[in-house]
Amino acid sequence: MPGLARRVGVLALQGDVSEHVAALDRLGAEVRLVRLPRDLDDVEAIVIPGGESTTLMMLLDSSELRSPLALRLRAGMPALGTCAGMILLSREVLDGRPDQLPLGAIDIAVRRNAFGRQTDSFEADLEVGALGAPVHAVFIRAPSIERLGDDVVALANVVVAGESRVVCAREGVVTVASFHPELAGDDRLHQLLLDDVAANSVHP
Repeated sequence: MPGLARRVGVLALQGDVSEHVAALDRLGAEVRLVRLPRDLDDVEAIVIPGGESTTLMMLLDSSELRSPLALRLRAGMPALGTCAGMILLSREVLDGRPDQLPLGAIDIAVRRNAFGRQTDSFEADLEVGALGAPVHAVFIRAPSIERLGDDVVALANVVVAGESRVVCAREGVVTVASFHPELAGDDRLHQLLLDDVAANSVHP
């Protein structure tokens, strides 16, 4: 329905939650903080923010969110994951611990901290898919995408030390980025998430 405010959950276990909430607020979404399984009941999409991926995966288990969130994702709920959120949504973590089990919502393999430590953080202007004007991307201990599944579309690459790496990708209604658009005040990936909800009429 035109003008309908979309109900979007932001995983609020750890990480830069408030910045994603602000982006969604600017776009007129109804934001729900997701900390427990019941918080997923009436959301139409999920944002998984950056943070510390190992901690986030542990908190997914301790909050008993892993199974219900995975079920919703498999059922077609749109999702946006940035930085650590991309790691959680991936199918394979190449340098993770054996007990680090991602949600498998997008068929990619990722490498954590692919560009170095916190002190190696950087920014770059990237062409991202069909978003139009370049995205100002903020990379902080960022992962990179090392393998793309057959149905995954690479949306953006960054060149570091002469090597091009995929840093934004999409499969169906799941979009992931190595960088932090929410820290640069660029809401276009969040708008893409809302457009996915409208186009797919996904309801809990």
